Amino acid sequence: MFSKVYFLPWNRKNELCDFLKVAGVVNHVKARDFLAIKIHFGEDGNDGYIRSEYVLPVVKIVKERTAYPFLTDASTIYVGKRSDAYHHLLIANKHGFTIEKCGCPVVIADGMRGNAEKKVEVNLKYFKNVYIAHEIYNADGFVFMSHFKGHEITGFGGALKNIGMGCGSKSGKYAMHHSSKPLVRQELCIGCGTCVKNCYQKALYLVDKRIVMNKEKCTGCGQCMVSCVLKVFKLNWNEGPATVQEKIVEYAVGVLKNKNGSYINFLNHISKYCDCFSLEKNGPLMYDVGIVAGVDPVAVDQASYDVVNKAFGKDFFKSIYPEIDPTIQLNYAEKLGLGNKKYILVKY
Repeated sequence: MFSKVYFLPWNRKNELCDFLKVAGVVNHVKARDFLAIKIHFGEDGNDGYIRSEYVLPVVKIVKERTAYPFLTDASTIYVGKRSDAYHHLLIANKHGFTIEKCGCPVVIADGMRGNAEKKVEVNLKYFKNVYIAHEIYNADGFVFMSHFKGHEITGFGGALKNIGMGCGSKSGKYAMHHSSKPLVRQELCIGCGTCVKNCYQKALYLVDKRIVMNKEKCTGCGQCMVSCVLKVFKLNWNEGPATVQEKIVEYAVGVLKNKNGSYINFLNHISKYCDCFSLEKNGPLMYDVGIVAGVDPVAVDQASYDVVNKAFGKDFFKSIYPEIDPTIQLNYAEKLGLGNKKYILVKY
């Protein structure tokens, strides 16, 4: 059984709208669906994200089916300009993701502080339940627009990472990255109490103007790290690449449970790091290749991986991360029934 995947060369990107219709990326969309277009708005100082001009063709064909598209992403667990909805919306606007340019509104899916989530039962190897950003859960269907590039943990980031990591709430993202509680550096604490107010599990309290954590109550949601400007709390990056990849895939299972989606990977500005890094660290390492689209996320990512490597002349991702096997995510996703690694590439 082979999945059909479509390829548009980058020098014909102006034909994106017609290409997407041929690729069938809106065939699952029904009238009056609230259709989430999941995208990364780019961190402040980053220049590798998918440009807003490429959103408008997607919105156009979704609206032709009388559905209600909205652009969305969820908050980050690192402290940056996308760690809460207020600043996230400012960055989206700065990078051109406006109603005027894109034809639809932007909704930050996990609320103002990143704690608006829904529990979804998956009963898999790592997780019994996963925690999905609230408005992602509420969406009737999806179009995932993913910038395909290198990634410092997963080797590459494409559709699967955009689904799993991208749609998790803060607590979900933390669970994918770690297997323990955040580290507490009391020597940096000034006793302001901001983290105490933002700890929804009531796991933090002050003793002699220094923060103390009750680790039995802590769920690893990451709110303390976001609320503390002094960086008292440190993320414990203690999971290996293989485990993180499989955890991301399990979250993707939860996101797509009883939902339909389609997947568009942009193979341009192919960089070493994800779009959370600033431009000075994250310039492109090869030329722009094209756009891959389809309705099978595993096939779309596998095809993207193969097309990039063919264009590069060898395994691009192994050349930048020789210690990481990025195909673990593809193998595990196929095993869990998210799609098929075997595909037929149709050149538009």
